[in-house]
Amino acid sequence: MIYTVTLNPSIDYVIYPNSPIKLGQLNRIEKDQKSPGGKGINVSRILTQLETENKALGFVGGHIGQLLIEQLHDEHVETDFTPIEADTRINVKIKGGQETEINDDGPLITEADSQHFYQKLDQLKENDLVVIAGSKPKGLSEDYYQRLIDYVKRKNADFIIDTTGEELQMALAQNPLLVKPNIHELEDLYDVRLDGLSDIVPYGRKMLEAGAKYAIISLGGDGALFFMGDDVYYSAAPEGQLVNSVGSGDSMIGGFIGEFQKARNPLAAFKMSLACGSATAFKEDLAQKADIDALLPKIKVEKWEEK
Repeated sequence: MIYTVTLNPSIDYVIYPNSPIKLGQLNRIEKDQKSPGGKGINVSRILTQLETENKALGFVGGHIGQLLIEQLHDEHVETDFTPIEADTRINVKIKGGQETEINDDGPLITEADSQHFYQKLDQLKENDLVVIAGSKPKGLSEDYYQRLIDYVKRKNADFIIDTTGEELQMALAQNPLLVKPNIHELEDLYDVRLDGLSDIVPYGRKMLEAGAKYAIISLGGDGALFFMGDDVYYSAAPEGQLVNSVGSGDSMIGGFIGEFQKARNPLAAFKMSLACGSATAFKEDLAQKADIDALLPKIKVEKWEEK
């Protein structure tokens, strides 16, 4: 079973203004949409599109939390959230001109809430996979991710973590199945400036040397690199119009593990990862199965050779 953990989920309120936002003035919107938000939740939504069994975990509360659950159930996403008294957050995404995001900090999580959450994890079994992604809400300790990873490993389950900076560095030593930084996150991780594939490859390999089994480095419109053992693979991004960058990286993780769980073929999983990430980038919301299936034959993976 695959479990996704989103400690600080949201309802994403996406608005499309008639014209660029003018501060201090009345602005009108052409259309809007409300959709489930949170990195782990995005992974669950993609896994469900790929018909891969999974369950979404995390903290939800209030009317907003109930709306989140209802929307996920409408998409047939299985959930087992931990209820809290405080309201789940609303994040605002403004489309039009430059993409702008206004994210709430989220609710305060109590120690009792945390204990109830860990009770949900009692169901973990050997060889289950836990995807830990997104920000931590207020009230949780600085080392909460590390404690969570330790718990997962004691259950002999695998984990994937999608975080950045010191938390990612510390997680590498715990042997995650996959890490997927983008190029900017990789630069921050190693405090370097990277220009071109030849610069990037040594740092991708460093993540494997540090403990990750597989690594994907997403390069936006330039495609992605995949690291597996001593081998490095590259795929260009398929042609298409960028509509929405939010959720593309989460879709890549969902695509990878959805395919990997079926056949344990990492190259096929990388190809599916690119198809899911690109399909989401070309949509206003996350990709659906038909979008992914249409792009998959266009993904070409080749072994990268040092020039």
